[in-house]
Amino acid sequence: MKLFLDTGNIKEIETLASIGIIDGVTTNPSLLAKEAGDYRENLKKICQVVRGPVSGEVVATDFAGMMREGHDIAAIDEHMVVKVPLTRDGIKACKTLSGEGIRVNVTLVFSSAQALLAAKAGATFVSPFVGRLDDIAADGMGLIREIVEIYDQYAFPTEVLVASCRHPMHIVAAARMGADICTCPATVIDQMFNHPLTASGLEKFLKDWEKAQAAKV
Repeated sequence: MKLFLDTGNIKEIETLASIGIIDGVTTNPSLLAKEAGDYRENLKKICQVVRGPVSGEVVATDFAGMMREGHDIAAIDEHMVVKVPLTRDGIKACKTLSGEGIRVNVTLVFSSAQALLAAKAGATFVSPFVGRLDDIAADGMGLIREIVEIYDQYAFPTEVLVASCRHPMHIVAAARMGADICTCPATVIDQMFNHPLTASGLEKFLKDWEKAQAAKV
C-alpha cells in the first residue's frame, strides 16, 4: 500500500520524503491556504521533492470553472493530479479531464454509490473520508471495504485513496482491506514509528552494551 502525506507544508514533506516512505502528496484549499507564497509555486516545489502524484484541488463549483482550473493545475508539473469534488459538475469534469489524459482525484466521497460514479467517470483516484464518517458515528472503514469489493468485482482501475485518516489503525485497517493508498497528516505517520516495546528494547540493548564495554576497561 502506498502512503501519501496530506499537507501543503514543504518542510514536513521534505522531512518524511527523505526517509523514503512517502509515495505522493494530497493537498486541498484549506491546507494550501496555511502556507506562505504562491500556491502554484508551492505545488511545483512539492512535486520536485516527492516525485510522485501530488493532488491540487479546484475551487470552482461549476463545470467550466473546474475545467479551466483543472488545466491550470495539470500544467504546473507532470506529477500533478487534478482534484475535483463529487458533484454532478465534478463528475462531468472528471470524465472530460480523464478523457484528455489528465489524472483526476475525486474527493469528498462518503458513499459506495458515489465511489462507483467516480470510477465510471474514469477517476485515477477516489478519496473516501473515513475520519469524517467516524465523526458522525458512521462506519468509515466499512465504506472502504465496500468500495474495494466493488472495484475488484468489476476490475475498475481507479485506486482507492483512503483520506481523513486520524490514527495508525485507520491505515492498518485500510491495508488489510486492500486499499491502494492512505493519505494522512505527518503526525499520524510519526505515530506509526512508535511502540513502547521498541523504545524499551533499544534502551536495554544500549545499557547492556555500555556495561559490557565498561567491564573491558
